[in-house]
Parts: sequence; structure tokens; C-alpha cells
Amino acid sequence: MREISFEETDKLYGCLEELAKHHNKVSTHFEGYYPITTSEQRIESFKGELKSGKSFISVIENDQKVIGFCKICVDGGKGVLEYLVVVEQERGHGYGIALMDWAMEKFQELEITDIDVKVVFGNNALDFYKKYGFREKSIVLGLCMDK
Repeated sequence: MREISFEETDKLYGCLEELAKHHNKVSTHFEGYYPITTSEQRIESFKGELKSGKSFISVIENDQKVIGFCKICVDGGKGVLEYLVVVEQERGHGYGIALMDWAMEKFQELEITDIDVKVVFGNNALDFYKKYGFREKSIVLGLCMDK
């Protein structure tokens, strides 16, 4: 596991595509809705955020291919765990735990104590985050008028 720079964000494309497929599969009410923005747009956004120093990304690789990543953002004393992705065929090997541990250590290093994570409704990752002390803070409802 290692942190990457903005020059390496293109390596995340496969994970982002798989995440969109996963969200469409597990989403209770918004199947087919994801991705909201294209993987290319997200990667460009990641580059700018990494350059600004407000985001950090750690990856897990197998044969130089990214099989999982975690992206966190910080702003003042607030942190957001934006992405934690492990490709489906690599789940169950502790990679998600390793990435989450990295994120929590990074937040601690940066003295961030107020951390949010958003989970797609229907995603079973909720219990995973609860093991780290996260609790429901709010419920966001969505309406997609064009679907």
C-alpha cells in the first residue's frame, strides 16, 4: 500500500468503473443512476484536489494494477472519507481494512477529529464503517426526475 501523487490518478480508472457497477447493483432505489460523473471527470477532479494538498489517496496494487484505493479530503478541522474501493474479486483479503486503517491514521496525523463518510443506500459497507465508530448522522433523500 502506498500514497499516490496527482500524476498517477489515471491508474484509478478501473476501480472507479467497478465502483459505479457495484453502486448500481446494490442501490435500492437508483439502479442505473451511477456514475453521476464520468470516471474521467472524477480523475481530473482528483488531480486538482491532490495538487491543492486537501486530498490524499492510498492504493493497493497487485502486479502494478490498482485493485483498491481510498481517498480522503480535509478542510480545516473537518475530514471526509470520499472513496474506499476494493475490486470485487479481491475482497475478503483485508485490503479494505488496510485502506481504512490508513485513512484513520492519516486523519489522526492531520489532527482531524470530525470525519464524515457517505454510503449508497443498500450498500452493506455500513456495518464496516460502524466498526470504526461511525454512526448515522443524517439521511439524504434523492429524486432523479429524468429516470
